[in-house]
Amino acid sequence: MSSIVHPAPASKPTPALQPAASGHTPLWKFLAPVAAALLVALIPAPEGLPQYAWYYFAIFVGVIVGLMLEPLPGAAIGLIGVSVVTLLSPWVFFSAEQLGKGAFKPANASLSWALSGLSNPVVWLIFAAFMFALGYEKTGLGKRIALWLVKVMGRSTLMLGYAVTIADTVLAPFTPSNTARSGGTVFPVIRNLPALYDSKPNDPSSRKIGGYLMWVAIAATCVTSSMFLTGLAPNLLAVELINKTAKVQFTWMEWFSAFAPVGIILLAAIPVLAYLFYKPEVKGGSEVPDWARKELTQLGALSGREIGLAVLVLAALAGWIWGGDYINATTVAIVVICLMVIGKVVSWDDVLNNKSAWNTLVWFATLVALADGLSKVGFVKWFADTVGAQMAGYSPMAAMVALVAVFFFTHYLFASVTAHVTAMLPVMLAVAMGIPGIDMRTFAMLLALTLGIMGILTPYATGPSPVYAGSGYIPSKDYWRLGAIFGVIYFAVFLLVAFFWIM
Repeated sequence: MSSIVHPAPASKPTPALQPAASGHTPLWKFLAPVAAALLVALIPAPEGLPQYAWYYFAIFVGVIVGLMLEPLPGAAIGLIGVSVVTLLSPWVFFSAEQLGKGAFKPANASLSWALSGLSNPVVWLIFAAFMFALGYEKTGLGKRIALWLVKVMGRSTLMLGYAVTIADTVLAPFTPSNTARSGGTVFPVIRNLPALYDSKPNDPSSRKIGGYLMWVAIAATCVTSSMFLTGLAPNLLAVELINKTAKVQFTWMEWFSAFAPVGIILLAAIPVLAYLFYKPEVKGGSEVPDWARKELTQLGALSGREIGLAVLVLAALAGWIWGGDYINATTVAIVVICLMVIGKVVSWDDVLNNKSAWNTLVWFATLVALADGLSKVGFVKWFADTVGAQMAGYSPMAAMVALVAVFFFTHYLFASVTAHVTAMLPVMLAVAMGIPGIDMRTFAMLLALTLGIMGILTPYATGPSPVYAGSGYIPSKDYWRLGAIFGVIYFAVFLLVAFFWIM
């Protein structure tokens, strides 16, 4: 083994991840959502669907195109979408019968709908979970956990893969942003490890160990994102959309119990599978755990803030698991945030300055309202009746498998799990509702549980994907190949285990 290269401090970003200079957003990205909405609006409404509902759908299509192209942040696009609907509500949101009622005020009714997402408890649960992630960052507890695992398990490359996997799993229940969890907490630690073995980015030596570790990290966070309801923000959005569309509700524990067998199998297999399909040249050594030990020594003993955060997140987890009959999950999270501020785990300024949390709050609040609007104007029912009639000859089981497969692999077309959920989930639910014999609770759960694992497919499929794709350790052709292999494996295991477990 070559001489040890001492890694840079974990908090300093690598050159590969330095943000590019902000360029001018092409005009076509602004025009494309408008053009898509106008194109749909100009098509005559299908038989059985009122014209105003078709106009609403046109606006919804424009929002989805905007979320895919992102000429503006997602929150801004969602806000523009609900604003346009509110302004045009007499023509795109209300029927002639509603408008004909003398006491009916379309301006007030549309505004109430536009703001309804902000009163949604799931939206605030998403916000609260971002604050938990902030606590991990501010206290340094997340970094300490990752380093400790590396110290204990880092003497072989395979065990180091398991250390990376466990680190993400430990953080996942309290971090709804897999970008913050994997890209912001796990990656800054593991990016220092390849240098210890002279494994360099954008170099043939990347295959020594760097490529293996990076792939294990992204593969693991995709599984943990599905394993916990609070492990991925779109999971919570999906739960709310399922409730509004299919009138089916899930608790945190129900979600975990449904995916746990799949998650345990995949998490146990990931380091081994990566070893087989992207085999590292380095088998092990003592340098990595020695480095982690030195880093932990520099951190010193657990601070009072770290201990306080650990107690609070464990209390929150206990409340989510066992408190469902007595206290709402969102209430638990908000109480814990209050205690974090009171106990100075985070400051109120930290809360106010967490732009990601506030941005996500507006983003999901508007998307919940927009997706709910499809039901309110009757689009979902019409679609369910139409497509359901076409699939009447399919057996319930065959229909479920086919629809889940379509839902999973269409993620190749999306660079955002949120956009995928908003665009596809209500459609899939609507189709299933029109097929006799389908258990909607089972089907809805099967759809929702795939949201994390589908993130393995492409270098743009989920938040941390660009981080690892841009690290310099996984060439693009390797990423696409591994994504396809692991995508098929994930989906196959999911179908074979979850399908019959949930049924």
